Amino acid sequence: MTSKLAERHEQIVAAIRSSSPHPVVAIPLCRPHTARIDLSLNNPLVAQTDCTNNREVTALLNTLLTESGAPVGIGGYNEKRGWYARGEQFSQGEEIRSIHLGVDIWAPAETPVFAPYDATIHSLQDNALFGDYGPTIILTHTVSDQSFHTLYGHLSRESLHNKAPGMTIQRGEELGRFGAPPINGDWPPHLHFQIIIDMLDKRGDYPGVAAESQREYFLALCPDPNLILRSAELAL
Repeated sequence: MTSKLAERHEQIVAAIRSSSPHPVVAIPLCRPHTARIDLSLNNPLVAQTDCTNNREVTALLNTLLTESGAPVGIGGYNEKRGWYARGEQFSQGEEIRSIHLGVDIWAPAETPVFAPYDATIHSLQDNALFGDYGPTIILTHTVSDQSFHTLYGHLSRESLHNKAPGMTIQRGEELGRFGAPPINGDWPPHLHFQIIIDMLDKRGDYPGVAAESQREYFLALCPDPNLILRSAELAL
């Protein structure tokens, strides 16, 4: 990580900490409504799941939510996961990308998603490969003179309708809704939410998972999304 990136990271983190974001979802992201769930390789239930089979992945999520006692699950930032071999887009030479750069909120399809700040649409795209984001929207925000982006993946296809780059989105405005499989990349319904400092000239898509060899660099580019989400479950 360069000193310039480290400085930008600190500036943006400080700006977000001092801000008042609108909730990204209208769900209390704390117990009893929401529980943190572990989808890392450290969880033996994950290791036993066939990640290429949506039924098995859905069954895994249902089991973890049942065990947690909450209807909604949250987690994933900087989590090392083993199921990204399900999609060819996660291969980087011989190294599979496995370090998750966003926070996932696991909730029913059609759950509304809201803009945390005033924004413009940076880009949008249906990333339709198996295991990918599916319909995706990326916003640009300026908070305390600091500019950064937020990414919303696994949306419904209708979320992309009547939207275009450069459009203004108001704080608290409904941006879209959680998608259902197979439209959402063939995952159980959830939102992948990510903060991005530098888009690296990408549009409509951005790595949501990094190779372990590039972990430090991508975590610097993508600060902890809980800076905005402010879930008590992730602050533990």
